[in-house]
Amino acid sequence: MWFKRDLRISDNHALLEATTAEEPLICIYNLDSERILRDDVDGIHIKWELDCLSVLKIDLENLGGNLIFNFGSIIEKLEEIHSEFNIKNIFSNEETGLEWSWNRDKAVSKWCKNNDVNFYEFPTNGIIRRLKSRNNWKYLRDKRVDSKLIHSPKIIVSPSNFISNKILDIETLGIFPRKLNNRPKPGEKAAIEMLFSFLDDRGRGYRKGMSSPITGESMCSRLSPYISTGCISIKQIIYHTRRKQKKVKKNPRSSENRGFSSSLSSFLSRLAWHCHFIQRLEVEPTLNEIAINPELDNILNRELDVKKFEAWKNGLTGWPFFDACMRYLIATGWINFRMRAMLQSVASYTLWLPWRESGNHLARLFLDYEPGIHWSQVQMQSGVTGINSVRAYSVKKQSLDHDFEGFFIRKWVPELKKVPNEFIHEPWLMDEISQKESGCIIGKDYPKPIVDETESRKIGISKTYSAKSNPLVKVRSKIVYELHGSRRKSKNKKK
Repeated sequence: MWFKRDLRISDNHALLEATTAEEPLICIYNLDSERILRDDVDGIHIKWELDCLSVLKIDLENLGGNLIFNFGSIIEKLEEIHSEFNIKNIFSNEETGLEWSWNRDKAVSKWCKNNDVNFYEFPTNGIIRRLKSRNNWKYLRDKRVDSKLIHSPKIIVSPSNFISNKILDIETLGIFPRKLNNRPKPGEKAAIEMLFSFLDDRGRGYRKGMSSPITGESMCSRLSPYISTGCISIKQIIYHTRRKQKKVKKNPRSSENRGFSSSLSSFLSRLAWHCHFIQRLEVEPTLNEIAINPELDNILNRELDVKKFEAWKNGLTGWPFFDACMRYLIATGWINFRMRAMLQSVASYTLWLPWRESGNHLARLFLDYEPGIHWSQVQMQSGVTGINSVRAYSVKKQSLDHDFEGFFIRKWVPELKKVPNEFIHEPWLMDEISQKESGCIIGKDYPKPIVDETESRKIGISKTYSAKSNPLVKVRSKIVYELHGSRRKSKNKKK
């Protein structure tokens, strides 16, 4: 059994099939050496996976199983195991990743054919491999995620002479990740507990609270780090959410269920978007390198301004709410979806920075980095798809909407903690006396705005609309829609 991003016992089709095979089972997890050198990977990702893997190892041992941890090449490790145990079958779950992981999986498939080993891959979540048309996707996805959960194996039989090894400490690998505030507990059990805490109470205000970084901290599901490592499946989340929906419908006014109805509907719709965006990566595994609409990207021709880039990525733009969000993300490894969109939008439209560099930086900051969602969103919020609306977020509007009194700003940008409310969103408007009284000299204690936010954003929007009107871009946009555009209803539903 080859574990990748499916670090759980329950609802794991590949694991169940592997345990019901006649031969003894060896479980393996391989940390690819090339992965840790990638521009989109950070030490927080590796440490989170290893911590979740450590929990899985204990769960496997409780069933009689063992686990091999390998750092390096999966092919070389399979050769070593094959020479000693004569592998007959390899079981694994499908993974939708960037091109390097596709190449790795194809190499394993080729190795299996050359060594007369059966390679069984099982679909997971709502991603449809070898999809012929987006018109059919929603029907196939819903059928997949609404199917019965796979029950957990009761026992694992390991080879009599098999000894598992130790999972290497991350420092031993030469990786020293930054420490995160309020980092979630790792593992499958913790994922289930997080889901139930959301469905039992926290999710009550999800629909209204998810847009703000303040309320979103508790009202969002906070399941994304667990989904990214496969400690919980989308099927499991949908199953328990639908059960909660049924309870709410029976008695919507009870204290236990009040306020949940609209939030649960919104939550389920976002789970569908999760699969929708990763399906894009299934079709184009180079989303981190090549724009979905390359003609549009070439016309936009953004260039890296190092000064602007450094200010953006370190939360030193001079826009208090933006800087607070970026610093919060750096400290915690998480921020709500709307603020993620704002961070990327500001980079691409207001500062006109290239989406690959800004996208890689954000990927390294997110503990829950999911390539399919991340790079789809980076391209959408940068206006290089040609099929999505131009969404250029106003920092001031987001600041007034979600932090009117400036509590979030003062917490994460302490330079501004004594600035009065009337200037907290635009401290550069303070006169010299007000600056001295608040202990914040603009340009010294806190930077001046790196550009005129309103004017620069308008220029970015104008450039993007102009590029979208190009005839070659329009031709490509039609192709992009056929491949990646969302369909509210399946055209083949009746069929």
